[in-house]
Amino acid sequence: MKIVVNKADVLKPKPTDESKLGFGKIFTDHMFMVEYEKGRGWFAPRVQPYQNIPMDPASAVLHYGQEIFEGLKAYHAANGNILLFRPQDNAKRLNRSAERMCMPGIEEELFIEALKTLVDIERGWVPRSAGSSLYLRPTMIANDVGLGVRASNAYLFYIICAPSNAYYPRGLAPIRIYVEDQYVRAVKGGTGYAKTGGNYASSLKAASEAAAKGYEQVLWLDGLERKYVEEVGAMNIMFLLDGKLLTAALGSSILPGVTRDSVITLAKDIGISVEERDISIAELMEAGKNGKLQEAFGTGTAAVVSPVGELTYKGESVTINKGEIGPLTRKLYDTLTGIQCGAVEDKHGWVVKV
Repeated sequence: MKIVVNKADVLKPKPTDESKLGFGKIFTDHMFMVEYEKGRGWFAPRVQPYQNIPMDPASAVLHYGQEIFEGLKAYHAANGNILLFRPQDNAKRLNRSAERMCMPGIEEELFIEALKTLVDIERGWVPRSAGSSLYLRPTMIANDVGLGVRASNAYLFYIICAPSNAYYPRGLAPIRIYVEDQYVRAVKGGTGYAKTGGNYASSLKAASEAAAKGYEQVLWLDGLERKYVEEVGAMNIMFLLDGKLLTAALGSSILPGVTRDSVITLAKDIGISVEERDISIAELMEAGKNGKLQEAFGTGTAAVVSPVGELTYKGESVTINKGEIGPLTRKLYDTLTGIQCGAVEDKHGWVVKV
């Protein structure tokens, strides 16, 4: 399908101070949109001026939560190129989420071409300062009008762009994490592996209570026994324990992070042993007490690699690496962000030039 481009007549003023972008608060001049109808498929792909989406009060997404999204970034390389990082993997994950939520998949070629077309038009919005990027949010929503629990027959897929700084305002300062043992985010057989809004909505109560106690994130345990580590609210999570890098094995309750997979690959590249397995919170807390828990960090598109300085579980806290970023965390962060912005050799073919 040919993407039609309708440019805005009046452009927004671009931010002059990139240090004050925040995360996901400012949006560019244009967006991508394509529509779907059962029996017709996807049609009318276009780039159009950024605008509100007309929506009937009885639109299906508002009542039954059929919604999925992705997150990736465009980076300004030193040579002037604009780079995307592993967009094909975001396309694949979007379609896995769509299958779980009973929504239509979208051709990977259209997904990539839409990203490249939109980012090329908005290349003047891609920040140049270190740690900043153009955050891209592909989203699909059900748009049938009418009440009744069923899969929709109509959908919208769109992409918006937001020039952004680091996800955490304090950058690479280690965060404090509260281990949640009352609420659960996802259960096996549920939608935890899909990137759908309901997963995040169900995390808000625990996140709010943790924030009131001074913690930046919640670490979720499995929904059955509340014994095994799964993921953090906005990230997958990894632990350097006695020289081995541990992370929870993927399953139906854990999001298969693109950054997670990238970090595992980079760790193996430098000879770090990686284990994907069940990790009990008791094992972690004990390792934190006896000094075997050397480092911990979250991985995700928004935060990239985020060091963890403290874990608190049932009123007991352990400090990790004296509350400072560890050498492996720093190396993985520098290597990954270097690849993303073209400063470090991309040995795995992850970077796509716009």
